[in-house]
Amino acid sequence: MINLDKDTLERACKEMIETILFCLSNAYKGTVYHIGPPPELRAVRVASGIIDDSREKIEWELEGSSDFDPPGKSWLEYRDEPNRPLEAMAWCVEKQKSWTSEDPKQDIRGRRYQREGVLEDYHHMEPVLIRKSDLIVDSNNGININFPTNYEGKRIWEDSDYVVVAVIKINFKNPIKINGPETKIIKKLSRTLGTELLSYQLKNETLQVMKRLAREKLETCNALAHTLRNALAKSGLIFSLIKLELATLREQWEKKLLQDCKQRELKREAIEELNKALEKMGGSSDKLKRSLAEVHQKFLNMSLPPDMGERWVKMQIEEKWNKLLHETADKQDKKYAKEVKQGIEKLKKSLYIGKDPVLLSNYKKIPEELKREWIDLIYKDVDYPDPEFLDRISRILEDKTLNLPYQEKSRKSLIRLKALLEIISELEHNINVILNQVLNGNIKT
Repeated sequence: MINLDKDTLERACKEMIETILFCLSNAYKGTVYHIGPPPELRAVRVASGIIDDSREKIEWELEGSSDFDPPGKSWLEYRDEPNRPLEAMAWCVEKQKSWTSEDPKQDIRGRRYQREGVLEDYHHMEPVLIRKSDLIVDSNNGININFPTNYEGKRIWEDSDYVVVAVIKINFKNPIKINGPETKIIKKLSRTLGTELLSYQLKNETLQVMKRLAREKLETCNALAHTLRNALAKSGLIFSLIKLELATLREQWEKKLLQDCKQRELKREAIEELNKALEKMGGSSDKLKRSLAEVHQKFLNMSLPPDMGERWVKMQIEEKWNKLLHETADKQDKKYAKEVKQGIEKLKKSLYIGKDPVLLSNYKKIPEELKREWIDLIYKDVDYPDPEFLDRISRILEDKTLNLPYQEKSRKSLIRLKALLEIISELEHNINVILNQVLNGNIKT
């Protein structure tokens, strides 16, 4: 599981709490709990803060504010058991799902506080998930996780691809709803915290390997070749994280551009039209129709560079629609072909919304030169972003006139990912040199 020094872990958690409290006006308190490794799964409060009424300052170090203050609680102390009040922490850890208290008076996982005469406020708890494969470098080499069991004796997480490494709890002054906008933002930011913790972990492991290299010479080279090759295999993960951050920036930019120009979201409009066409079609292939509905929804939640997006629409949506219209037995359904074609063209056009000349010319809130460079960077189809590319984006994100919702968070993430990318590149160079020396017997002792 995640193994970081106390200061690094606390710093990452505090940054996440700051981001949430400053973004959500209804939120007033944030807490992050670290979930230790199996089988104990000890839940310990790492950081907790309350924002003041002016929403400018956060008070930290709230000792005694949680039942999970150090040394925390082990899994056996907070898991669901008969004749014991249910805890939201147990739900988040075992089910790997969030818990929202819409009505604290009726919250089935707040009975202990209710019995004690203490009424909890509205809150949302979100587990921070990381893939097992990202934490366990070589899961086929005899490494087994000793998962704990629930009170029925069933091992938790056995059938999941993820482990829970932390839980975020945000308290609110006023009512919130399950799957409300606040909870969606917290869920998205929990993925960012998982990414950040994983990045710290990978960087820490890499640096430890490098220090060991300096001490052990030839004997360590063999271990280095194996261990660092696995670390280098994670370089694809780093590029994926960078592309995800760029996708998030594109999504923020397009929403802002559309809102300021009072334009409707073209992508959503096109998906709605295509889904209506699906519903109106008669005795066509149900399996193909379900598949199309699924890819429609998937595309709605994606933000791809235009060229890549067009290829995706063609292969995943357009070709399936062509097949569906070709196979349909009902001639009446064929009349929807023109409607479908128009919807698909709208989808393709939506990929270029953020570059639309008309919208851009009407958007006057940032300088023209900055606007051109910004558009050029975030819509560039880059398979392997280099440090110079990331530096240019980070520099633009320092400009407050851009005014994106999570601009500063994205800037910090890209800076960290760039540092990690540079470390991995240096490691790759060092590995090639060392392996060449090992294979040719040129190690100097």
